[in-house]
Amino acid sequence: MKARLIEQQTMEQCLPKILTEKEQGWSFASQMEQTDNELIRMKWESHVPGSNAEEHVIIGAIQDMENMGYDVSKAEALIPEGEEYLKNNDLGNLCKTTAQIMNILSNAPKNPHSRYWKYHIYESYEEYASKVVFKRYSFDAVKDDYLSRTYLGWLGQIAGGALGTACEGYKTENIRKVFGEIYSYVREPNTFNDDITYELAFLKAVEEKGKKLTSEDIALKWVSLIPTGWSAEEMALRNIKMGIMPPQSGYVANPYREWIGAQMRGAVIGMLAPGDTEKTAKYAFMDGVVSHHNNGVLGEVFNAELVCLSYVLKDIRKIIREAIKLIPKDAEYHYVVAKALNSCLTHDNWEEAFKECEKIFGVYNWIHAYPNAAIEVIALWYGNGDYNQTMHITAMCGYDVDCNAAQIGTAIAIMNNQPLDEKWTKPIGDKLETYMREIKHLSIKGLAEYTQKMYELLK
Repeated sequence: MKARLIEQQTMEQCLPKILTEKEQGWSFASQMEQTDNELIRMKWESHVPGSNAEEHVIIGAIQDMENMGYDVSKAEALIPEGEEYLKNNDLGNLCKTTAQIMNILSNAPKNPHSRYWKYHIYESYEEYASKVVFKRYSFDAVKDDYLSRTYLGWLGQIAGGALGTACEGYKTENIRKVFGEIYSYVREPNTFNDDITYELAFLKAVEEKGKKLTSEDIALKWVSLIPTGWSAEEMALRNIKMGIMPPQSGYVANPYREWIGAQMRGAVIGMLAPGDTEKTAKYAFMDGVVSHHNNGVLGEVFNAELVCLSYVLKDIRKIIREAIKLIPKDAEYHYVVAKALNSCLTHDNWEEAFKECEKIFGVYNWIHAYPNAAIEVIALWYGNGDYNQTMHITAMCGYDVDCNAAQIGTAIAIMNNQPLDEKWTKPIGDKLETYMREIKHLSIKGLAEYTQKMYELLK
């Protein structure tokens, strides 16, 4: 039916009514004001759910745009003004300054001297795929224990996420001051984690579209199931709701497009294409561009390949090397993971390797893909296939611990095909909780079975 006819009929059928003050419906305005005020405050100063680490998302946006090779000096000049408005609770002017900063970032000129522009910018899967050599390994779902290993992978991921949510956003020395050496949960764990929601949405999109799946299908499943996001995912959800579909949804007005948000959800892709590196890369790129761009997307490819290879290779150090080969050498992301590997090869312990990488990648936000990718390589290398030791190193490195521990924990658990220590699994049991629409409580065993069905659907 024509839109104009619907509106015409509505007007023709509506009769005026005198409303009481309570019936007039203006109470929503004060509720919206409270929500808007809280959201704008959180842009300038908030605390991470789970760990209480302090973060400044708007300042992180400025930092990330500088990392991506733009002149952000005009935006930086407005930081003191915004901080003063926050201090004085002048929320109207804080909204104004925030809008000005975002406008400056969206129109910031390139800094021609930035190292960022020395590397190739990958805009599409086809462009990426032309630069790498894929391998396809033999894999038999029955003989190679797909279901039991996928269940272990989900356990490894959920336990790693539960470990990391308590200590993310901090640096090694401060973690050590408070917790000492971390070898297990530092508090009673829970399974709430925003990272896994996007993986579940991906599975739901696969169920609905099968082999015909597109980035737009994934994006629409996001807005259907996920009520809110943070940083890059918040920007993407906003864009999708406005009808801006991938890959633009991950790029437009999104200064967080090379943060960890795509990298943190690669594991599920690898689960759906065990041993098939090309298929894994294709779906990781398809998913990544919903909210990210270039190196942000390559981060998802890297983690997806780690898990893909964990089904078919038994040496985690070989898996790391093979996953790095699947990142083009002219991408800055390749420089990051290759540098991390070189640090492992030239130092006797994880802490020295990490210190070397931190000197280089310390200019990036703790939620950026780069320092966390380096941590993943270091933890996997020195953990050398031991889940407990890998989780220990990941936790002690700090930064975005839950994302890192969850992703590499998946790969280690699948590769080993051995039960995790009860210290990881007993406190969690078989329950996964989320804040998604329609999906509030899941059985982890049921999730593994569901993942197997989606794997079969895409075979």
